[in-house]
Amino acid sequence: MRIAVVGATGRIGAKLTENLLAKGHSVKALSRGGPALDALVAKGAEPFLGSFDAGAGELSTFFEDADAAFLMVKTIWEGEDFHGHYPTVALRFFDALRDSPVKFAVSLTGMGSEVSGNTGHFQGFHILDQILNRLRDINLVHLQGGWFMEDLSRWTDSIAQYDRIGWSLHPNVKAPWVAIQDIADFAAKEFDTPTGQRRSVKQLGIDYTMPEIATIISRALGREVDYRFVDTSDQEVETVFRERFGTFDRWVYDKNTSAALNDGRVKFRDDRPALPTTMEEFVKDTLRPLVEKPPTEGIRSETFLTWSSQTSSSPTATKA
Repeated sequence: MRIAVVGATGRIGAKLTENLLAKGHSVKALSRGGPALDALVAKGAEPFLGSFDAGAGELSTFFEDADAAFLMVKTIWEGEDFHGHYPTVALRFFDALRDSPVKFAVSLTGMGSEVSGNTGHFQGFHILDQILNRLRDINLVHLQGGWFMEDLSRWTDSIAQYDRIGWSLHPNVKAPWVAIQDIADFAAKEFDTPTGQRRSVKQLGIDYTMPEIATIISRALGREVDYRFVDTSDQEVETVFRERFGTFDRWVYDKNTSAALNDGRVKFRDDRPALPTTMEEFVKDTLRPLVEKPPTEGIRSETFLTWSSQTSSSPTATKA
């Protein structure tokens, strides 16, 4: 099968491309170029310079000789239009795919993509899915991923300095977490054995509460790490965020994200495939070395997450 991979040099795309090549597929790798693309070309990928996220390159021709496609949108967190980014990229996908020979596509979307309304980060995934569903001649798998385990690295400074994780997810809420390698492996299997369904949804993630994650980290490090719930209805928290860490739009965006999880609008079903990477394995093999790594020279800028994890900050800590 000839597969066009969007974001082929990204965290997921590179692993997926290598996996597909190892299975004997022909891969057309979309990237802005550089050593990472050169490495994939050396393994047999065909390069194509461009980016659907930036609208760069001859995107209308990317899918013109492909049987299948892997689609994903770069997550925008800072300094760009995080509200309009997903719809813009989704429409670029639609324009490039609608007259192409592609008959099967796997789209990496996210938890909550089936939910409409003001759900913050998850709202963009909903729009992405709705636009792609208009591709009448393409069988489509919406691959809903949970939070990436790798993104726990955002708390390495907080854990190293304060033995604490601070976040706005309620301590009793279970959220799905998935390793990037598991996403890439699962996506590759979808190309091996397409079911022929016109539309299907696959959910990837293992449920954990934040205190459970803190407990796992505690065991791996051999010292107590607790979880601090950051109440976004606290006026002091909002004031600190807006004065020191972000804009009002970003505050509303993040607040809507946590609210959608905390009130149960966004959650996964129970009928999910088993995944090989557990949180215990990820923390032991990947997160612990990052936490225990000697600090580099210089002082890192404080982030909202490190502020939220300090003992002196106002949110209430929950013991792991």
